[in-house]
Amino acid sequence: MKILKVYVALSADFIHPGHLKIIKEARKLGEVIIGLLTDEAIATYKRLPVLNYQQRKEVIGNIQGVSQIIPQKSLDYTENLRKIKPDFVVHGDDWKEGPLKKTRLRVIEVLKEWGGKLVEPEFTEGLNSGQLIKDKFGVGTTPEKRLKKLRNLIQMKPIVRILETHNGLTGRIVELTGIYEGESFREFDGMWESSLTDSTSKGKPDIGCVDITARIRTINEILDVTTKPMIVDADNGGITEHFVYTVKTLERLGVSAVIIEDKIGLKRNSLFGTDVVQRQDTIENFSQKILGGKKAQITKDFMIIARIESLILKQGQEDALKRAKAYIKAGADGIMIHSKEKDPSEILEFCENYKKLEDKVPIVVVPSTYSQITEEELIKAGISVVIYANQLLRSAYPNMLKTANSILKNHRAKEASEKYCMSIKEILDLIPGV
Repeated sequence: MKILKVYVALSADFIHPGHLKIIKEARKLGEVIIGLLTDEAIATYKRLPVLNYQQRKEVIGNIQGVSQIIPQKSLDYTENLRKIKPDFVVHGDDWKEGPLKKTRLRVIEVLKEWGGKLVEPEFTEGLNSGQLIKDKFGVGTTPEKRLKKLRNLIQMKPIVRILETHNGLTGRIVELTGIYEGESFREFDGMWESSLTDSTSKGKPDIGCVDITARIRTINEILDVTTKPMIVDADNGGITEHFVYTVKTLERLGVSAVIIEDKIGLKRNSLFGTDVVQRQDTIENFSQKILGGKKAQITKDFMIIARIESLILKQGQEDALKRAKAYIKAGADGIMIHSKEKDPSEILEFCENYKKLEDKVPIVVVPSTYSQITEEELIKAGISVVIYANQLLRSAYPNMLKTANSILKNHRAKEASEKYCMSIKEILDLIPGV
């Protein structure tokens, strides 16, 4: 008698009774083959799995009735279905609508090729892996777990999307904001804590007058209410003897990476370019700073990313590439190439030349002035991390100013409250209580 094959695709990051129900139904039909989504597949449509592929495979392998586990490398079932030609595919009926609707229709079409059938048991209400993971993240994370996330994201995603934060509230925006785009869920992968937005939110100029102790307080406020990885802008890192302690402190807190720029003297924002006096450090001195920082860190997970200012200071592509090679040799875990031009051409030129280097590390960009470039274009250029470095603060200030002017103009708050403000209930509900 022929043993029928039954295919069930799972992420299985959190096993709950709904999963067990699906597998139980599949067992009634025949031999159960689990298509276990790889870490990379999960990362393309939602956040990184809590458990890695091998850990999830071990859990699923111990469930009664599972005969075989094979990797499913994308959300699309097609490759695996055509390979094993199952008689049945089993999935809860919750995917008839929503982001997986098109995936379901493709499964039905592929099964028709050999007369396979889709079986859809009733979805177990109240048991949603995504919601369980979200609830788990509400509890928090540990510095060790957060620290590892950035490297993992860079390995698994075509591009890592980072958004600026300057307080706990903006950290919550990065943590919770997401949209469905077709079958994929798009969200921000991590946070950028910069000297510009930190000092500006405190009403101070971006000249390094907010010291590292004050910066650490802000960083801690953000880490307290988030779980995603953080990259910290440490300006030029200070002298090497001080930078090593910054590395130790940030690593201990669970920050994933620090970016330091190869400039010396009074800190001036790079977007001033050559309109103000800005001096670039020597390759030798900056390389020693990177080396000192790498020696100071305890784990292999923490990243030191070298920010090259050659294009900002009109030193040219050759100088930028020369510095990239030297900084990588000194131990830099990433290269941030910066530009203040209104189009991305010099960034793309650098990336094209960078591809020819024998030793390479991930490239990071901050498209503040050339904001027309898309993430798809950045991926094509070989860029691993994009930082949206100041948009939350820049968008908040105009609306706060409108609110203040409206109150003065109308001698009351009614107009401002109706036009520019959340409701009082929404602000009370924004941050859930204990």
